[in-house]
Amino acid sequence: MDKFRMIFQFLQSNQESFMNGICGIMALASAQMYSAFDFNCPCLPCYNLAYGLGVLLVPPLILFLLGFVMNNNVSVLAEEWSRPRGCRGKDPAMLRYMFCSMAQRALVAPAVWVSVTLLDGKCVLCAFCTALPVEALGNGSRHGLSDRELRRVLARIPCRELYEGQELIAGEVAVRYLRCISQALGWCFVLLVTLLAFLVRALRPCFTQAAFLKSKYWAHYSDLERRLFDETCREHARTFARLCVQQFFAGVSQELAAGACPPPAAPDGTAEAAEKLLGITDRGAVDAALQSWHERKPPLRLCVHAETGTDSPTGTGAGAGTTRRETVTYCSHV
Repeated sequence: MDKFRMIFQFLQSNQESFMNGICGIMALASAQMYSAFDFNCPCLPCYNLAYGLGVLLVPPLILFLLGFVMNNNVSVLAEEWSRPRGCRGKDPAMLRYMFCSMAQRALVAPAVWVSVTLLDGKCVLCAFCTALPVEALGNGSRHGLSDRELRRVLARIPCRELYEGQELIAGEVAVRYLRCISQALGWCFVLLVTLLAFLVRALRPCFTQAAFLKSKYWAHYSDLERRLFDETCREHARTFARLCVQQFFAGVSQELAAGACPPPAAPDGTAEAAEKLLGITDRGAVDAALQSWHERKPPLRLCVHAETGTDSPTGTGAGAGTTRRETVTYCSHV
């Protein structure tokens, strides 16, 4: 149990590792979901294609959206995209980096689903059984069947207990033919995804390393800034609530005493707690501060002031006794 707790704490402390863990869990869940899924082909010409392609494509779309929903950076991206420009400009490169990072992780589970589905072959068998080349695989005479009747007979190939066209084409031959094509497509899809992942991971730093580092840095900065702002808001709200409760009970005690006893002394730590409020001591000030944070985020510029007493190592000379103030400014054009 302690090992699981340590692993969970490590994943919580490392945002990237946490999201990679979620990505792996969703990939395993998608494979497990398919293995537990009860595939029932309708075996009807009008519904086979829709059912087969629906099982192949709709769950990956749902898993892709879930990958975005479970990513904590979605809110950061939405806030950064929709916020007013204010004192801080928007960086399109950072927004693209955040979106691409989320999309890459969200695509893992859908890719696993599509790969497993194609390698299994049931969806392709159900969707394209009516398009089998009967002349090449079976009896080309059709036994006097029209195109509509032939499609109805071929649509029952996935349902072995309902298939009655053995004289046209053997059911096992049709199943093996379509599953062979499906597995070939599945392995090609796996190879394509692997090559794309390799190219993205291996070649991207070779061309845009500086831009990549900048985008990655400011993406991490936006996430950390949001979390620190939330922590500061929680601390301020906790202090504000504690002082309000203390003030209420102090007033009640004064009313009950009715002047017979001296007013109660302020609780220990009240002054220190009041300092944590930073002068924001009423609801209007809190709302104004939050509105200002949303509309006019501070510029990414830090001013550090340092005072030195002398200009020379010995402390004598023309600069002795004078104070020099140095200002160091860190600027960013994000």
